[in-house]
Amino acid sequence: MASHRKWSPTGTRIAGIRTPALATAALTSVALLSQTANAAPSADSKPSIEEVEKKVDDLYHQAEAATEKYNATREKTAQQRKRVDSLLDDVAQRTEKLNTAREELGSFAAAQYRTGASAPDTATLLLADNPQDYFDQTQLMDRLTSRQKVAVDDYITEQATTTKKRAEASQSLQTLTTTQSALKTSKADVQRKLAEARDLLSKLTAEEKARLAAIEKKKQEAADRKAAELAQQQAAAEKKAQEAAAQQQTTSATTGTTATTGSSATDSSYTAKADKALAFARTQIGKPYVWGATGPGSYDCSGLTQAAWKAAGVDLPRTTWDQVNAGTTVPLSDIKPGDLVFFYDDISHVGLYIGNGMMIHAPKPGAYVREESIFYGGESIIHSVVRPA
Repeated sequence: MASHRKWSPTGTRIAGIRTPALATAALTSVALLSQTANAAPSADSKPSIEEVEKKVDDLYHQAEAATEKYNATREKTAQQRKRVDSLLDDVAQRTEKLNTAREELGSFAAAQYRTGASAPDTATLLLADNPQDYFDQTQLMDRLTSRQKVAVDDYITEQATTTKKRAEASQSLQTLTTTQSALKTSKADVQRKLAEARDLLSKLTAEEKARLAAIEKKKQEAADRKAAELAQQQAAAEKKAQEAAAQQQTTSATTGTTATTGSSATDSSYTAKADKALAFARTQIGKPYVWGATGPGSYDCSGLTQAAWKAAGVDLPRTTWDQVNAGTTVPLSDIKPGDLVFFYDDISHVGLYIGNGMMIHAPKPGAYVREESIFYGGESIIHSVVRPA
């Protein structure tokens, strides 16, 4: 049988007691932690300016995502309100028709009563919850004239339709209440994120604000360099394309063939529309970013792109999540003025490309519509490029 030896910890002896080395270290750690807990908070516990900058950027990003959710919910609420209004109008009209039909049946009942015919059956019909069931259980229909039968049929049909429309209106009202509640929640979410960002910024000292401005300046310089690189690459590609086109024309002239112009015609049509969208966007520069705004005095990011392309005769959806699907996706290397540039994995921001690596966009709360490099947050945040027309 194998022997089981009891583990004997090593260590030093104090007054005849063996003190394990690990226990000694633990006691030392406890003492140090106790001293640290009693000491005054260290200045190093305050977040660095870089951490504050990242936190603020994240909060603004979250606020933009919440804004797009708010925009989508507000649009859904507006559509639902129109549906409710339409249904209520329909119910009112049908109720009026039902009352007219009821009055006509009442006049028949009165005539039957004056002539000594059986009137109570018709009167009971007017009070019945389900006229059709009532007719199934009586012989009233056999005693009605052709004109009366038509009136009764109309009454039964109108009552059934009115009942159905009232149920639809009731359900639509419940849906409207739900979307209004969601709209309120989305609005509160945006306001909470913005308040947190403002609170962080308000606690910065003058020196910290200066350091934050220096960080932003470096980021801007890096973004501008990246934009210049893209502009150079596109210029080189354009020159190469022009040389290829010239070579094709020379070849066509030599061989007597005609060069294809379909692509050029398409490009020309898009350029004309894009020019109108860009012209509109440039006149909005300097107007404030306001979340949920669609102009004319202020905009959020998707509100600006929607308004710009509307000026060119192209209707875009309201939110970035829908606008990203409202056109043809193209590679970044193929980007053209007028294209929409979407940012972040959640597609919560959009700008209008103007060329040379630059765009016009409504950046964030507290900022104004401006021209800026599409690389303002680095190339990694660019989600996709979409050509809307």
